[in-house]
Amino acid sequence: MAELEDYLKRAVDDGASDLFIVAGGRVMEKVDNVMYPISENNMMPQETERLITELYVRAKRPIEGFLQSGDDDFSISLPGLARFRVNAYRQRGSMAVVIRVVVFEIPDFRQLNIPDQVMELADVSHGMVLVTGTAGSGKSTTQACIIDRINRTRGCHIITLEDPIEFLHRDQKSIVSQREVAIDSANYLTALRACLRQAPDVILLGEMRDHETIRTALTASETGHLLIATLHTKGAVNTIDRIVDTFPAGQQAQVRVQLSMVLHTVVSQQLLPGIDGDLVPAYEIMHMNNAIRSLIRENKSHQIDNAITAGGGEGMISMDQSILGLYQQGKISREIALRFSEHPEQIARRLGA
Repeated sequence: MAELEDYLKRAVDDGASDLFIVAGGRVMEKVDNVMYPISENNMMPQETERLITELYVRAKRPIEGFLQSGDDDFSISLPGLARFRVNAYRQRGSMAVVIRVVVFEIPDFRQLNIPDQVMELADVSHGMVLVTGTAGSGKSTTQACIIDRINRTRGCHIITLEDPIEFLHRDQKSIVSQREVAIDSANYLTALRACLRQAPDVILLGEMRDHETIRTALTASETGHLLIATLHTKGAVNTIDRIVDTFPAGQQAQVRVQLSMVLHTVVSQQLLPGIDGDLVPAYEIMHMNNAIRSLIRENKSHQIDNAITAGGGEGMISMDQSILGLYQQGKISREIALRFSEHPEQIARRLGA
């Protein structure tokens, strides 16, 4: 295991987000969105197979499922070093793996530039809070920081349902039960239904993948629990449309009514390249108010962006407002502000002014 552990330790020491082991190329690490080689030679297929087999041995996970399906997700821990989220896959007939580095300690939200408006969601006692964004946008880290704040400030039973577990939470004022899909439960839906009988105050749902899981999550949010969940969507409007569209047409009107009642906040985030070479988060925050509830019920979600822009007094902020603020603070360049904004022509006019 020495060679594999050397690569993993190098990735942690260098502050890498991901490690790539793919046959035909050198072992690569990704640091601040830049790829760096860390092996001396290109990896042969038999070498990648040996390293990936070692990962399965370390995780005490049968490799047969991966050999049959060609894709697999799991996690491993190296004591005193870090936790790693592993995605193994086949490409060009050989084994390959991408390893996401997850440090043991919960990050400091201040160092990550997570705004207070997001961290204050730890004070919400019931309803549904959604953290959304594309892959790699930092959703899991934001969720972990909110859960950590709850753990340190409130006496709750927190149940996390994850695939795989990324951050380890030690009991503080709360009790934290962390369940990993495929290891501790068959799937998200089974785990979610079961956890409603486990006296939870806060439920973290790693992902809402289908309408049955979403239906159960809506019910959990109605019955007095705080449910924090993830969706791979960009923006509050797309998030609401995605939830509604997972249901058959005949049920969508009912789902819109239910969603308008239980939804508390949608946080959508993305990571932007900063002037200093680091990654800077931009956030859209939508809190529910009477106007937005009506727009959801009446299937007028296309008007929600305007309600967010006008809701600054209620703690809301649009993605473009967040990006503009980052530019004005000198954290991102004009080019990045225009590239990542939702309405670049409007941002260009404001920057020109």
